[in-house]
Amino acid sequence: MPSLQVNGTNYEINADPSTPLLWLIRDICGLKGTKFGCGIGICGACTVLIGGTPLRSCNLTLSDIGSSAVTTIEGLSGDGALHPLQQAFIEHDGLQCGYCTPGQICSAIGMAAEIRRGVPSAVTADLANTSIELTRDELRERMSGNLCRCGAHNGIIAAIGESFGNQPGLAEAAE
Repeated sequence: MPSLQVNGTNYEINADPSTPLLWLIRDICGLKGTKFGCGIGICGACTVLIGGTPLRSCNLTLSDIGSSAVTTIEGLSGDGALHPLQQAFIEHDGLQCGYCTPGQICSAIGMAAEIRRGVPSAVTADLANTSIELTRDELRERMSGNLCRCGAHNGIIAAIGESFGNQPGLAEAAE
C-alpha cells in the first residue's frame, strides 16, 4: 500500500492511483485547509508545497508526486503559533472569506524561496541577474496564479511584503 507524507506524518493510502492529491489530503488525511476551487489548476485555492515548490493539488495524483513530502497550510504553523505570513494576512486584512487564503499563503512561501534562488518571472527585467528585486509589480506577477474573488489583493500584497521585507528587494513590495 502506498504512503503519503503530509506535514511530517505518513498516511497509508488505499485509493485509486488516479485520485487527485487534493482529495487524498482532505478525505484520507482529514486536512480541510486545502480548498477545492476550479478543479483544473487555474485558481490556486488547492495550492500546497511539494518539496518546497507550490503546486496545484487538484490536478496531481499520488503517482505524480512519488515520495515527495507535502506541506499544507496546517503544516506551516508550529507549537500553537501561526506562521509569520499567516499572522500578517490577519493584520493586513489579506483575507475576507478566507477561501483562497491557504493557497495564497503556500504560493507566497514558495515564491519567496524562488526569489532567494534567483528564479526570474515574466516581468523580471534582467534575466541574467540572480539577485531579483521584488517590486510590487514582480510580486503581483508571481502571485497572479492565485485568484481572490473577494478583492483582498492589496492586503495580500501588503502581508507578503511585510513578511518577507527583511529579504533584499522584498521591502519595496509592501509600499
